[in-house]
Amino acid sequence: MRVFVTGASGFIGSAVVPELIGAGHQVIGLARSDAAADALTHAGAQVHRGTLTDLDSLRAGAAASDGVIHLAFIHDFSRHREAARTDLCAIETLGAALEGSGRPLVIASGTLGVSEGRVATEQDAPGTGSTAGPRAAAARTTLALAAHGVRSSVLRLPPSVHGEGDRGLVASLIATARDKGVSGYVGDGSNRWCAAHRSDVARLFRLALEGAPAGSVLHGIAEQEVPVHTIAEAIGRHLDLPAVPVSREYAERHFGWLGVFLGADAPASSALTRELLGWQPTHHGLLADLEQGHYFRDDASRSTTA
Repeated sequence: MRVFVTGASGFIGSAVVPELIGAGHQVIGLARSDAAADALTHAGAQVHRGTLTDLDSLRAGAAASDGVIHLAFIHDFSRHREAARTDLCAIETLGAALEGSGRPLVIASGTLGVSEGRVATEQDAPGTGSTAGPRAAAARTTLALAAHGVRSSVLRLPPSVHGEGDRGLVASLIATARDKGVSGYVGDGSNRWCAAHRSDVARLFRLALEGAPAGSVLHGIAEQEVPVHTIAEAIGRHLDLPAVPVSREYAERHFGWLGVFLGADAPASSALTRELLGWQPTHHGLLADLEQGHYFRDDASRSTTA
């Protein structure tokens, strides 16, 4: 299958590309910079130059493909709504290029905001809470494409897709701990995150591309619930800092943009996805990954750009 991948050189995309190539697919990766193009060429993929705002480029990449995996997102939390609108326009463009063809479109979404205080499942509709917000519209748009001849699916990812090279929420939490001199968590820290290793997630994207039914919601969840205080305690041990509670009222001031995510109680299940696609995570969990030490190299938690 000739697969057009946006975000192909990113943290998750750089695992998805070799997963696809290893399974015999041909990958065409969207690249907005020379560095991204070089990384894709080195990985054995073809390069398609463009950006998320270059809709003509997206349309051409999708039209020339047998399927699309959409991973790219502008991770600027100071302009999150604008980034979400850009993402929605990109999905509408990709979907229009595939309409009526029966070809697959798999997009990355998230489990945060799908439910609060209970285990989210694939049967839950896209969330509308503060932690999901404007990105939920992209998921709804993708699912609606199933009625227009697109084998569309939404793959929801956990707050922590972890592994070496991660610059996401966990790396940001480590950077905050270094800056503040304490490893903090919100309230009593009993709220839960779910998690998955990026290599397991990459395999699930391939399985979704190859066989997910039209209109599917999938969960890339390896660990259903990890108490946030245990994450903070592990970080504290590695940095030789105390793990301390931070009140919800003070969370945004202490953690910045991370505060709204860190305080969320967002466990999620992937039981239906495992049954549907035969996906079984095989890599180590989040706490075990923290014990590997790569998150605590000085350069690993300085950047918060995924």
